[in-house]
Amino acid sequence: MITIIPAIDIIDGKCVRLSRGEFDTQKVYERNPLEVAKRFEDYGIRRLHLVDLDGARARRIVNRKILEAIATKTALVVDFGGGVQTEDDLRIAFESGAAMITAGSIAVKEPDKVKDWLCRYGARKIILGADVKQRRIAVHGWQEESDRDLFRFLEEYLGMGITQTICTDVERDGMLASPAFELYGEIKSAFPGLQLIASGGVSNIADITQLNEDGIEGVIVGKAIYEGRIQLAQLKEFLC
Repeated sequence: MITIIPAIDIIDGKCVRLSRGEFDTQKVYERNPLEVAKRFEDYGIRRLHLVDLDGARARRIVNRKILEAIATKTALVVDFGGGVQTEDDLRIAFESGAAMITAGSIAVKEPDKVKDWLCRYGARKIILGADVKQRRIAVHGWQEESDRDLFRFLEEYLGMGITQTICTDVERDGMLASPAFELYGEIKSAFPGLQLIASGGVSNIADITQLNEDGIEGVIVGKAIYEGRIQLAQLKEFLC
């Protein structure tokens, strides 16, 4: 059964969503991220994807207090991303209650550092963030594109011991235009042992049903919940 992972993206302490990762498209949905997290938990959600968008832009963790509040006042398993660039950032994330961190830009820029983190903390604690624009990896809050091919990037990190990845099609993120089903199918075919978490484009419960039928291990859901296209009660069929 697919794992449902709601997203909370933070700018200036508020719960927001962007379209295609563009900061000037931000829309504020809630001013208290902790209350949003508690609402998810009340419906039986167990995982949370928390993104420090201020941190992604600043290239350091900014919203640690929100992470601390959610980690201490809910039982949600939090994977945290955005601004994790240094050993100190990693320490802050784990000390603040993150169960896992998502290594995105740092995995492109400094693979040796991420390899060291994998060796010391294990693959259960480090998720590979594979943010994609036209099958090329995007970095730093999706504001920059690299020349890294997605499939070569995944292959390299599988060789380093990575076991799970969040793959976001940036062009679909926040657009409610359906997930990149074809791309995810290709990834599963190429790397059947990789735990794949789909992100970007989910617009309705049928999208989640399709990803589940396709054997995708997890799905991040954001704007579709905040816009009311998916009711939290509808997700209960996927919650064990």
